[in-house]
Formats: sequence, structure tokens, C-alpha cells
Amino acid sequence: MTTLEAPPTPATGPPTPPPPTPVLRRPRATTGALSWFTTIDHKRIGILYGVTAFAFFVIGGIEALLLRLQLARPNGTVLSAEAYNQLFTMHGTTMIFLVIMPLSAAFANYLMPIMLGARDVAFPRLNAFSYWAFLLGGLFLYSSFFLGGAPNGGWFGYAPNTSITFSPGHNIDFWVFGLQILGIASTTGAVNLVVTALNMRAPGMSLLRMPVFVWMSLIAQFLVLFAMPVITVALFLLMFDRLFLTNFFNPAMGGDPILWQHLFWIFGHPEVYILILPAMGVVSEILPVFSRKPLFGYPVMVFSGIAIGFMGWGVWVHHMFAVGLGPVAISAFSVSTMFIAVPTGVKIFNWIGTIWGGSLKMSTPMLYAMGFIAMFTIGGLSGVTHAVSPHDRQQTDTYYVVAHFHYVLFGGALFGLIGGFYYWWPKVFGYHLSEKLGKWQFWLWFLGFNVTFGPMHILGLQGMPRRIDTYPANYGFDFWNLVATIGSFVIAFSVLLFIINVVRSKRVGERAVGDPWDGRTLEWATTSPPPEYNFGEVPVVHSVDDWWHRKYGEDEEGRPVRLEDAPGQPQPDPPEVARAVHLPSPSYFPLVAAFGLPVIAYGMTYRAWAVAVIGAVITISGIYAWGIEPSTEPGGHDDEGAELPGPDEGEGGDGVSEDGGPQQMVPAGVAPLEEAAPESASAQAREEEDK
Repeated sequence: MTTLEAPPTPATGPPTPPPPTPVLRRPRATTGALSWFTTIDHKRIGILYGVTAFAFFVIGGIEALLLRLQLARPNGTVLSAEAYNQLFTMHGTTMIFLVIMPLSAAFANYLMPIMLGARDVAFPRLNAFSYWAFLLGGLFLYSSFFLGGAPNGGWFGYAPNTSITFSPGHNIDFWVFGLQILGIASTTGAVNLVVTALNMRAPGMSLLRMPVFVWMSLIAQFLVLFAMPVITVALFLLMFDRLFLTNFFNPAMGGDPILWQHLFWIFGHPEVYILILPAMGVVSEILPVFSRKPLFGYPVMVFSGIAIGFMGWGVWVHHMFAVGLGPVAISAFSVSTMFIAVPTGVKIFNWIGTIWGGSLKMSTPMLYAMGFIAMFTIGGLSGVTHAVSPHDRQQTDTYYVVAHFHYVLFGGALFGLIGGFYYWWPKVFGYHLSEKLGKWQFWLWFLGFNVTFGPMHILGLQGMPRRIDTYPANYGFDFWNLVATIGSFVIAFSVLLFIINVVRSKRVGERAVGDPWDGRTLEWATTSPPPEYNFGEVPVVHSVDDWWHRKYGEDEEGRPVRLEDAPGQPQPDPPEVARAVHLPSPSYFPLVAAFGLPVIAYGMTYRAWAVAVIGAVITISGIYAWGIEPSTEPGGHDDEGAELPGPDEGEGGDGVSEDGGPQQMVPAGVAPLEEAAPESASAQAREEEDK
């Protein structure tokens, strides 16, 4: 059988080049499981931060339950002394570096650009790198449990106890290198958020029109930029003592162990405000919405936060009153510790002023915000007692201190951040969490917290030392330790209730509109969840709480009255806007660059220098490829058929155009916001008043 074939068609142009090898092609997908590994969308990175930090919160909580079981009765046998030291160290390290800091970063990553009216962060790929470094640093730390033992020197790592002489295993090496990786993650993330807040604001949004949450996050990120280098220096010195037998902290060879305490607490006390300031910002956003009032004393709230940031650098020695620094130093730092209570007290009075006379709606976010005020006030008052040196000397290394900092960090930071979960959950995921389950969870959380940490004040005043794995039966510590252990399991049950709420509400929860709480700030001016580009039209801001003022004016008695021409619920942008807004494309290289960091750390931990060099090559190669990769690819992932700018249009390797914003195109026929929504007379009057 003969087959006749058509004659070949002659070529009419140059040959078509072969398609690029798939493994070398730049990722384009923005959906699907794999897209989460290459995303540089600030909202998805915020979600990654939040989910990862919550997972570490569950792990850290399990560690706390084991510690409390060990201490529930005298002469406990649940844990050995070595296991207790490892869990004690990892619990503190986890809750500070792997839970509260990244939870704050989750809120800042997701919300800051939208609150500022921006379409993206300043450095999207640097943002992704900071997340992957955080995740890999946390996994590196926890891999120590499977590689001979976890860090066991306390979250404070006092030298020379952590020197190679007294801690000869690899436990402390994991802590040293793990914190260095987490420090890189925090510092790079802080650079991105600071530049975003300062350079990416919408037209008209001056510094004193920024939401308070953005202000508090900005101050916290400045603290990160200046505090992380201090702890990095301390960790490098300890690393050299352990790896190369230097003697920075060896008193027998002229070293100074007090140097470690100075370096650690110069970092450690600003770190407290790194943890608490974002939660203060969250509470400052919740209270006005559920009080139906503007925040009382907005400028004072901002400047008190700045004052806390400055004054936080001058109080570290109150952690060292028992060291023997002399009366002059102790007196000076006693006074500074008293002074720093002033701007904190100002914030508390401003929050009370916001609530006072308001039309209160006691939804779950409001309950958490008010719980924050009460618990943080107790923690602040117990902290001020440490400004009195004789008082501090009696309480140093007792459970009174444990009670104090848990009332500040758990009763403060975590109360505020969980309230933020309930407040912004509809915005992020498009559905509400159950109010009924949320209120049950709050009251169990509130009860369990006070039952757990309230008795620790009594235990401390009775003289129970902290950092001990057991105690004799005849010291009188039995009852209150049992009460505290019961309270810790109540907290655990409330966390389980939160998880049930999330899973159940995903299936049957009320769908969220764009502005479900009748909010005040710009994140409520877009849909729930927001589109990838946040805003089809970049808003022009005329006042503090600009979104509220677009909806409401005031009557003769100062009560809010909805404007006749007020915008309704935010609607999805038309397809032409979605096609024309172009954002930086996904990238593999932030993950590649971050992946080399734990490889370096493993090599240094086990003195396998070749492995460390391989890790350095991976990181440097990832950064180099990242540097030469165009921020956007022609025909990229979000073209949707639109003609997009090429990689040479606009500057910056992270999707930043010549004017400092993310690369974008606005199609013909789409009016700017001022033309689409003319200002009301009241808005014009507010702008003149601001001028």
C-alpha cells in the first residue's frame, strides 16, 4: 500500500526558535499548590506567615503543657531534667521568634499595602525570601530534636553556660545558627516593610494620615533593623567561642560573661516592643470600628508609639539589677524604667477614651481588644514594680517575673493578634468566623490565661524559683502549681475551639461582603478577599480614616450621618482593569536563596566545612539569579491578553517603576478615583483643615 504525502510547504520566514526547556522557564501559575512556593504576592505571603506561625504556636503550646504537667505536683517525673531544659528553651524561643514576631509580620505583610492604598510592597521577592528564611530557620531549629537534642540553655542563652566547656554537644549550636537565620529573615522583612510604609503610600496619604496599625508596625520594624544587629553580634561572638575556641565570654582567659547579658538585653528589651507594638496597632483599629467613634487622640497615639520606640533602648539594665553594676547605673535605669510607663499609660487612656461614650458592639474582635487592655495593664503595672531595685532583687529569677512577661506577651500581644484574626478574617478569606464559637473561645482563653498566670505572682512572692524542673513537697508550692496546670489545659481547649471554628466556618460560615464591619480604613474599600492587585484605581486620600469619611458626614450634634452619595459595598473591578494592572511575576529564586542558609548552618554545626561552602554557593547563586532576573516577564502570568511593559521598562529588580510603585498599566477609559467619585463638600472642608 502506497501512501501519498503532500509536498512540504516552503518556509516563508526565519525558523522558529525551540521553546525553552520547561525546567528553566519562569513560573507563571498563581493558583495551585506549587504556586505557593513561587508566589511573591504580599497577601499570600502574609497568609503563609500566619499559617506557619500558628503551627509553631500549637507546637510551642504542647511544649508548655508538658512543662506544666511536670510542675503540677512536687517531685514530678513526667520529664527528665535534660528534657525539661530542652522543652523550656524551645518553648521560649518558639513563642518569641517563631510565633509572635511572624504573626505580627503576617498582619503587616497582608494589610500594610492595602491600608496604604498601594498595589504591592516595595520589594516583593525580598518579601518572599524573608518568609522562606523564617520557615527554614524554624525547621532547622526543630530538626535538633531528631539530631541529638534540642537547645537547652534557655531562650536567653547566658554565657558562659552556653560555651563549649559547659555545653559540649550540638544543642546550643542549633540555637545559635537557628537564631541567625531567623535574624536574617526578620531584618530583610523589616527593610521591605519600612520602605513600603515610607514610599508606597497612596496620593494624599501623609504620615499623619496613616492608620495606627501601620504606624505601630513601622516603629516595630525600625526596632528590628536596629535590634537584630545587636543580638547577631552576640551570637557571632558565642559562635566563635564554640567553634574556634576564642574567649569572649571566658573569664578565666580575660573574657567577660556580663558582656553577653548587656548585648542580649540591649536587644531583648526593644524586642518586647517589637512584639507588643503591632498588637497595640491592631487594638487601635478594632476599638474605633466597634465603638462607632474615631480613635481618641490619634496624634498622641502615634507619638506615644514613637516615644516607646526611643525609650525602649534605655531600660535594658533592669534585667540585670542583681548583677552588681553599682548604685549609679541602677538608679539611672530605675528612673528610665519608670519613665517608659508614661507613653504606655497614655495609650491605655486613649483606648479608654475611644470606648467612653461610644455605641459599643461587643463582637468577638471587640472582646479581645478590651481583654488586651485589661491584661496588658496588669502586666504593665507588675513590670513597673521592677523599676524599684530592692523589689526587683527580691523577684529576680522567681515566678513573679514569669507572670509579668506572660501578662505582657500573652495577655498583650496574643490577645491583640487573635482579636485581629477575628477582625480581618472576613477580609482575608471571604467568610466570617462563627460569633458564637468565637465568644466561647474568648471566655475560655480569658479564664484559662488568668488561672494559669495569675497564681504565678503568688508563687513568685512565695519564693518559687523559675527555670527549675521540680520542687520539694514541703515548700508550699503545690496548690498554685496545680491550679496553673489546670488553667493551661483550659487555654489549650480554647485553641482547639478556634481551630474547630475555622474548619466549620469554612464550610458553613457567613459569606463576607467587602466592608462587613462598616470599617474606617482603606482595606475595607476593596472586595473580600481583595484582588491580586488590591485596587483597580489607586485611591486618593483626603483625611485620616478616609474610607469612613467617604461614607459618613456629621449632623449638628456631631453624630455620624451616612452621605447620600456614599459608596456602597466594594464591587469587583471590571475585566479591563484586571487585565491592565501588571504586577511582578512569580520567582523560584527567593526560595533557592533561602534554602542555602540551613545548609550553611548544618555544615557549621557539624564542622563539615565543605557542606557549609555548598550552602553558601546555593545562597549566592540564588541571589545572583534573582539579581539578573527581570522583575516582570513579557507575556507573564497576569497579562490576560493585555500588552504589557517589557523587562526594561521601569527600574528596580522587584517590580518597582520609576515613581517607586509597582509596575502597572491603567487602560484608557478608566477614570482616576477623583473623577469616578467626586469629593463631597465635607471632604473638601477636611482637606482644607488638614492644610
